[in-house]
Amino acid sequence: MSHIVTIQTEIREVQALRAACRRLHLAEPVYETARLFQKQRTGYCVRLPDWLYPVVCDTDRGQVHYDNFAGRWGEQKEFDRLIQSYAVEKTTLETRRQGHSVTEQHLEDGSIKLQVAVGGNA
Repeated sequence: MSHIVTIQTEIREVQALRAACRRLHLAEPVYETARLFQKQRTGYCVRLPDWLYPVVCDTDRGQVHYDNFAGRWGEQKEFDRLIQSYAVEKTTLETRRQGHSVTEQHLEDGSIKLQVAVGGNA
């Protein structure tokens, strides 16, 4: 049976965030306080390509803080790729923790289709 799922992502798991960074060939996220223009935020900082400020992930609250000044200080697509990669990695981790298997298919439009086989029969 097939189901379409929409996921609203909160970044809460550091292991999945680290895996997302590896997937995108980014540096490991570092827990620190970072300046985002005029404010400071504390959390796991991810440095995206050509972004002026890091993305700060507050895993306790599931919140993500960033300032790319409407694309002037960093391309939105880089952030979107991070969120997509986190969602894939988090889903894969949870699926495997429950004893199931998952296969991944990259679609032409840039989306990623995950297929979960209950009981690990992928």
